[in-house]
Amino acid sequence: MSHRGPVPVSERHAFDTVIDARSPAEFAIDHIPGAINCPVLDDDERRIVGTLYKQQGAFEARRMGGAFVAANLARHLQGRFAEQPARWKPLVYCWRGGMRSGSMVTWLRMVGWDAQQLAGGYKTWRRHVMAQIAVLSPQLQMRVVCGPTGSAKTRVLEALAAQGEQVLDLEALARHRGSVLGAWPGVAQPSQTAFETALAAVMETFDLSRPVYVEAESSRIGRISVPPELLQRLRASPCVEIVASPAARLDFLLRDYANLGDDPERLAQQLHALRELHGREVIERWQAWAHERALAPLFGELMALHYDPLYARSQSTHLFQWPKRLSVSAEALAAADIALLAAAVVRLPWPAQALERPLP
Repeated sequence: MSHRGPVPVSERHAFDTVIDARSPAEFAIDHIPGAINCPVLDDDERRIVGTLYKQQGAFEARRMGGAFVAANLARHLQGRFAEQPARWKPLVYCWRGGMRSGSMVTWLRMVGWDAQQLAGGYKTWRRHVMAQIAVLSPQLQMRVVCGPTGSAKTRVLEALAAQGEQVLDLEALARHRGSVLGAWPGVAQPSQTAFETALAAVMETFDLSRPVYVEAESSRIGRISVPPELLQRLRASPCVEIVASPAARLDFLLRDYANLGDDPERLAQQLHALRELHGREVIERWQAWAHERALAPLFGELMALHYDPLYARSQSTHLFQWPKRLSVSAEALAAADIALLAAAVVRLPWPAQALERPLP
C-alpha cells in the first residue's frame, strides 16, 4: 500500500473510484466526471458547523463536525463501500483537499484500502478544466455550420456525428437551443461550471489533426456563457451556410418545435420578451396565435420578422470568414435530407486552417 502525498489531477484515471466528499449541494453544482458523492458532511451539517465556527470558534466547530463526520463515514462503510474488495483503490477530494477528504482517506486507509487524496481538491480540478479549454480551443480545426433558424443545424451536427465526424454540440452541453424559445421542455440548464467541465471532457477526446464541426453560436446559450477562448476560435474559423427555402424551414420548425404548442401560456409569456423589439401590436398577434396553438403562422412571422433579420446582422458581424463561406442547399429537411446534407458538408473544399499554439 502506497501512502504517498496528494495525487495530481492528471493521475485521476489510475483509480478505481473517484469520491467527492463534499456536500450534495456542492456536488450538484459541479463535480469531476464519473465521481460518486459520499459526503462527510451533508448540506445541513455543513451549515451548522460553519455557524458554530463563526459563533464559538474552531474547537467547538471541529468537535461537532467530528461527530457528524464519524457518523457519515460509518454509514458509507456499511453502505456504499461495504462490498469493496481489499485491493480497492479510491481517490477522494473535497473543496480544497483539506479536512473533509483527509478524514475520509484516513479512515479508508485504516480499513486497509489504498485511498489517496486529490491534491488541491475541487479547486485544482476547476483550474485544470479552465486550462484545458484555454489550451485546446486555439488548436481545434473548427468548421462552423451556419444557417437561419429552421435550417436544421443541430440535426446536421447529429448526422455528422453519426457519420463518424468529430462534433462539438454546445447546445446539447448547455441544454438549450440558444434562442428566445430555446429552453428544453422540463430540463434545467447546468451550472456554468458544470457546462465547462462537460465541455473540457468532450474537447479532451478530440483528435486535433481532424476537423471538429460546431454550430455558429453567440456568446450566450440561454444563461450559459461560451468561454472566450472557444468563442474566439469559433468566430475565426471557416463556415458553411445551409441554404433552404422558407417553406422547407417552416416545415422543419413545425416538426422540431412542436412541443411549444403543448403549453400555450408559457409560449405566450416567452414571446413577451420580444415586446421592445417588435411592439405591442405584433406581440399581441403572436400571443393570440400561441393561445390558439396556431404554430404555422406564428413560426412563419417569427422567421420573417425576428430570426432572419437577426441572423443576417449577426453572421457578418461575428463570423470573420463569413464573406468566404461555403454553402450547401437543401430542397427539404426531413431526416433523409439531413443525412445527405451532412455528407455534402464533409465533401466541401474546406480551406486549411492555421493552428494557434498557445504560448508555454
